[in-house]
Amino acid sequence: MAETIFDKIINKEIPADIVYEDDMALAFKDINPQAPTHLLIIPKTQIATINDVSTDNAHLVGHLYVVAAKIAKEQGFADDGYRVVMNCNEHGGQTVYHIHLHLLAGKPLGWPPYTETLKV
Repeated sequence: MAETIFDKIINKEIPADIVYEDDMALAFKDINPQAPTHLLIIPKTQIATINDVSTDNAHLVGHLYVVAAKIAKEQGFADDGYRVVMNCNEHGGQTVYHIHLHLLAGKPLGWPPYTETLKV
């Protein structure tokens, strides 16, 4: 797989505002926040899309959610609520092909999450 910007962040080749790190995952502030708190939580092992998750690496995806809950508790917004989103491929809004959770919090989040009029 081609190296992504997330690989460079993991390898500390480019800076990021890191808020959490362990041996399997890294969490940092999104550079284009969509909520008062907007973090990206990434596995340190590159998996391009959700379509590439397998039984061999599924534990990494579960770990990302454990990290999200831990950060929510530590930063004090777990009880108020938050949203965790993972996009897949172009139509799903994925722009970096290294899976990542968006952790959004700090304000009431509406549903649906988009603002365009849905035409079915």
